[in-house]
Amino acid sequence: MQLSYWEIKNWFSNVDYTIVGSGIVGLHTAIRLRERFPEAKILILEKGFLPQGASTKNAGFACFGSVSEIIDDLKTHSEEEVIQLIQKRYAGLQLLRKNLGDSAINYKPFGGYELFLKEDEAFFNDCIEKIPLINEMLHPLFKSEVYSKVSDKFNFKNTFNHIIFNAFEGQIDTGNMMQALLKKAIQNDILILNNQTVSNHQELNDGVEIATDELTFKTKKLLFTTNGFAAELTQNQVKPARAQVLITKPIKNLHVKGTFHLDQGYYYFRNINNRLLFGGGRNLDFKGETTTSLETTEIIQNRLQELLKDVILPNIPFEIDHRWSGIMGIGNSKKPIVQQISNNVFCGVRMGGMGVAIGSLIGQELADLV
Repeated sequence: MQLSYWEIKNWFSNVDYTIVGSGIVGLHTAIRLRERFPEAKILILEKGFLPQGASTKNAGFACFGSVSEIIDDLKTHSEEEVIQLIQKRYAGLQLLRKNLGDSAINYKPFGGYELFLKEDEAFFNDCIEKIPLINEMLHPLFKSEVYSKVSDKFNFKNTFNHIIFNAFEGQIDTGNMMQALLKKAIQNDILILNNQTVSNHQELNDGVEIATDELTFKTKKLLFTTNGFAAELTQNQVKPARAQVLITKPIKNLHVKGTFHLDQGYYYFRNINNRLLFGGGRNLDFKGETTTSLETTEIIQNRLQELLKDVILPNIPFEIDHRWSGIMGIGNSKKPIVQQISNNVFCGVRMGGMGVAIGSLIGQELADLV
């Protein structure tokens, strides 16, 4: 591709920081770098025409972990590690709200809930039994009891009459959040180029040479914030995990309000005004859902519709309006990876499906690491 003198001068000369990925982490990284380095030239490269992974495709849960997830995490992480993870997620949510404002992201403090299918009685009893223990574990952080057992006021079917409530969680409008972030980045003189796939990068003595499908240029520092697409970069410490979603057409007098987790968090749903968004089902086909393909599959979409009909909206007519999927970044550890890969190359990846909660904080940590 032959660039003009003006294009080379304004976009690709004397670049201080190049960030690959314009999602939650990438944009927060750029904004934090601008705070630290007011005169720097900061460039973001995005391979999609919109952020490609999960930042514009997630369910908009302002959450930090259900009781069942915490119990599961305690099997593979120390109590201290789990507390640190929750602390980071909650701090990240507060940072996101502070940076953008609750009105801009349409934050609603409706609370979070976890429900259990009747077939999971032993697991339900275990989670209820461990509520006091988890509340005690988290009390130094929240100064209050986080989880409580409450009656089901939503008339779910084939579930237990009691559900677990978390008053500290809420929901956001994902589209509004990303537009607000993009607007803030542009206002801070951060250059964003879409449809640019980085095909190669090479370390130099004084920086990094970046090759995309269109061009080659130099930057002083290169930062990857590609999350679910970062397997090769991190020697497979990050694996892609597809999350499939559907949303209904408007439902008159929809009574479901809040964010909800079901079946150890593998399913999740929420209201969006008078629609219901429902996603998950990765546990039906772990191997097939370890992919960067943005397709949807019949096995998962059919199961989502079954649960809508038989559990969430029994005896309430609904129609599916739209379906989509996003790509999360997960691994053997829930701890995000924020590290220096070489002299001038860095990365902030592996959000573990908690990008909304932790993405802003990881972006700040990555920018501060450089």
